[in-house]
Amino acid sequence: MPGDGEEAPTANGWEQFTDWLDWLFGSVWGAPVRVLLIIVIALLLRAILQILIHRSVDRIVSGVKRRYAVDDTRALTAQSPVSAVRRVQRTRSLGTVFSSAVTWAIVILSLFLIFYTLFPGATSAFAIVAAAVGAGLGIGAQGLVRDVMNGIFLVSEDQVGIGDVVDLGLASGVVEDVGIRVTKVRDVNGTLWFVRNGEIVRVGNQSQGWARAIIDLAVPYDTDIDAVKEAILDAGKSLAEDSAWRTRLLEPPTLWGIESISSDAVVLRVVATTRSSAKDDVRRELQSRIKSALDARGVRLPSVNSIRLDGEAVVPTAPHRSPRTKPMPKTPPKADA
Repeated sequence: MPGDGEEAPTANGWEQFTDWLDWLFGSVWGAPVRVLLIIVIALLLRAILQILIHRSVDRIVSGVKRRYAVDDTRALTAQSPVSAVRRVQRTRSLGTVFSSAVTWAIVILSLFLIFYTLFPGATSAFAIVAAAVGAGLGIGAQGLVRDVMNGIFLVSEDQVGIGDVVDLGLASGVVEDVGIRVTKVRDVNGTLWFVRNGEIVRVGNQSQGWARAIIDLAVPYDTDIDAVKEAILDAGKSLAEDSAWRTRLLEPPTLWGIESISSDAVVLRVVATTRSSAKDDVRRELQSRIKSALDARGVRLPSVNSIRLDGEAVVPTAPHRSPRTKPMPKTPPKADA
């Protein structure tokens, strides 16, 4: 209502409403009302943009699922081409980054407008403050700028995506979220790691393209190698012909041959090219079938106490023995002078 000594607008209709707005914004309550209006518009704008981003992401993901007649992303991973899976993962990652960018942009713009509303005559001072803040950011916030820029490149170049199994050097696991500043990775133990994008200098992505399940099988030195090879090939053939596993394999399992030889064992390497998400499952199933085939032929593997698989080669280890030491000689104490 008008204050003492002030007259309310007397026009009718739309002119009365506009006159009332002019009086309201020009009165003592004008600045708080404008600040409240800026906040409300900022919240509404953020909500509208977030809805548009989420709907766009859902529309793209739903279109890919509908194209390949699946209802779940995991089913899409098992049945569709690699390009379709990457499209879904990249779309979700871009949606997350755009949501964060929109939020930050609206917050910064709203703060500037609120400052200008509360201090309309401080334009020159505001320019000086902005220049000082910009210089401070250029010196002290280089890490923040590096995080933001690196996060944008990580997503735009499709280096990582939500659901990817990655090795970032600082942490390894499944990517749960890719933000504009931080990437969240959950490892095999369930620990959620928050990795700053600016600290990521290398990315090992195990979910792009295809994967390779590698099995190094150590058999006794005096075993019939040809019989063992035949058993391994039979196990691989049965896996490739199984309808439950055929879709997870890109190529039938193959035997690369003898990987290394020691005095105790011969190591044979078996390789299966799989979909990126099915490597571990295929490896476990193939190992189970190889064991059944070897048991059927009476082949027993050497003890793990005498054979140690060390990366690419087999290193024979001797039984552990405690070191033999000699007692130290006793020296008589020196007499005090």
